[in-house]
Amino acid sequence: MAKKKLVIVESPTKARTVGRFLGRDYVVEASVGHIRDLPANRLGVDVANGFAPHYVIPEKKKDIVKKLKGQAREADDVYLATDPDREGEAISWHLAEALNLKNPEKVHRVEFHEITKEAILRAFAAPRSIDTHLVEAQQARRILDRLVGYNLSPLLRRKISKRGLSAGRVQSVAVRLVVDREREIERFVSVEYWTIDVELAKQRGSARGRARTFVASLAQVNGGKPDLTTQEAAQAIAAGLEKSAFEVADVRQREVNRQPAAPFTTSTLQQEASRKLGFSSKRTMAVAQQLYEGVEVGGEGNVGLITYMRTDSTNIADSAQRQTLDFVRQTYGPEYVPATPRVFKTKAKGAQEAHEAIRPTSVERLPDAIKPGLSQDQYRLYKLIWQRMVASQMAAAVFDSVTVDVLAGPSPAEQPYLLRATGSTLKFKGFTAVYTEGHDEGDESDNEKQRALPPLEAGEPLKREKIVPEQHFTQPPPRYTEATLVKSLEENGVGRPSTYAPTISTIQDRGYVERSGRQLQPTSLGKLVTDLLAEHFPDIIDVKFTAGMEERLDDIATQGSPWVQVLESFYEPFETTMRQAERDIPEVSLEPELAGELCEKCGMPMVIKFGRFGKFIACSNYPTCKNAKSFMVKVGVKCPQCGQGELVEKRTRRGRLFYSCSEYPTCDFATWQRPLPTPCPQCGGLLTEVGRTEAKCQACGTTVPRTDVVADDALAVSSR
Repeated sequence: MAKKKLVIVESPTKARTVGRFLGRDYVVEASVGHIRDLPANRLGVDVANGFAPHYVIPEKKKDIVKKLKGQAREADDVYLATDPDREGEAISWHLAEALNLKNPEKVHRVEFHEITKEAILRAFAAPRSIDTHLVEAQQARRILDRLVGYNLSPLLRRKISKRGLSAGRVQSVAVRLVVDREREIERFVSVEYWTIDVELAKQRGSARGRARTFVASLAQVNGGKPDLTTQEAAQAIAAGLEKSAFEVADVRQREVNRQPAAPFTTSTLQQEASRKLGFSSKRTMAVAQQLYEGVEVGGEGNVGLITYMRTDSTNIADSAQRQTLDFVRQTYGPEYVPATPRVFKTKAKGAQEAHEAIRPTSVERLPDAIKPGLSQDQYRLYKLIWQRMVASQMAAAVFDSVTVDVLAGPSPAEQPYLLRATGSTLKFKGFTAVYTEGHDEGDESDNEKQRALPPLEAGEPLKREKIVPEQHFTQPPPRYTEATLVKSLEENGVGRPSTYAPTISTIQDRGYVERSGRQLQPTSLGKLVTDLLAEHFPDIIDVKFTAGMEERLDDIATQGSPWVQVLESFYEPFETTMRQAERDIPEVSLEPELAGELCEKCGMPMVIKFGRFGKFIACSNYPTCKNAKSFMVKVGVKCPQCGQGELVEKRTRRGRLFYSCSEYPTCDFATWQRPLPTPCPQCGGLLTEVGRTEAKCQACGTTVPRTDVVADDALAVSSR
């Protein structure tokens, strides 16, 4: 008689996919996430008794636990197949505890990083026991976060007298980063400076089909850095150049290799999906979860398309690397295969090198081939992951780089001006035939700032076409976007792959940070809370202190450090600080932000408030006057339907962003895609954002390159 085998995973989708590969001897059930947690209405941690946690089964999970307990009792073997990280390990342990699985010979932990038949059968052939170090690391993190949040959040609500406030070990540091950047921008003093470019042309010989003119920039005057701080100084130098003759002093040529980026980690996936697809971190992870757990692909059924999406490792399996190299060789040719397979070193602090990067489970599943079975979001994110993986195993792109020095002066004996031009042409596409990495504001690649130069020789005279003095002002650092905030958190060792997306969602939901286009700005509430915490709980929002705690939590997982000692070392000084703060922090009244209009019902000023679904405008005379309306963020585009209203940002009841006419309900125009100010070049209709570099016309359906951003993927090398 065949043994009864019960397999427990987290989600129903994952259960269906795993069940397909295991066959009828196994029953696969879903726990639907965590089945135990600390109680919602009390601390749930016995601080005096070694920080012992008191776990409870939430009401909505009791039926699931009852069903699983009955099935586990009837089964000969129980396989805990939760996700391959600390959170997944903890869920397996909680399942074993809640289902009373005491017989170690009956309970098996299986771990796989991709939901494919090969990976699953391999995992079930080599089960292991639950890793107590991983469980203790996750438990310590959960208890630590509860101690901070449960104590600090009520304190903030009492002192600021506002509902919905919260503080957290990672979220408060994230808010501080945004606040500090905003204040850096506010303190920034712009300084005037000038540049002088000279357009030059060849006087002799043929440019052989290439441009005869090029632009050189002033680099030196009399061997030193030129004074270009004022218009007068720039005009004086420009006047001198007007009287000068120009000749090529030196031509330096070299070959430059540009290497591909590593396969995605959680952090880099969120960053790139933000840059290129306009996805929030939350949206990226939701779609990635769908791709990991399984999507119905024609002819294959439900299949996992990518490896596990919460990872900080750039490692890839040898089999995946071989498959990718073979694909590149057959598709693009042997010259596109690197001399040696690429191995990438993970840069993230505390990275779990045993894990894999995010990659397709098979590069043979081409994005366009499986597109019919995917939603638009699934297709776009899968294509991004597929391209990044394939490009990571391709040969370098090769550029011919040229630097030209030009001397100028009134005579050959007197040439005080040195100008310099750099140019680059793509000699071999390499990995750029598939993909190039996007860039954040102010972080463009040097190669993308250059263009081809005509053939030039030392001693060659040049003709001056025009001199262009141009005024500039130094710019403050850019505000954070979701992409750059995730990058900063990772670089500073704050948080881990599973926390980036929920952290960024939370600080916006709490009203501490708001989005303006793609940028993140702190609200007055965010600044107030950050200032209070900085004064009374400096360690809690200190980046280095928080990163140090992350490392100590990692040590529990990797070295078996005693988790109780880690909590003790934190809690004793924290408790002392809490008592002091309770006495010292005064009650603060948060002044409402004026909306700039009067209530049409009672004439009192309207104020901006934060609610469950974001900003709204309400009468300052509340509760006497309960007049309220939605807060409209204008996007600078006229409504294409009525021509009277402006398009504004709105959110559905579930929080999804969309754009509609400000004249609603008179005009019912709405679109999910962000409208762009540039009209369609074909018909003049409304263009909406469909990606970092593309726009689509709502009227004629034409897809065109976006002109409101610099294309990240441009292979052609642009002028400076």
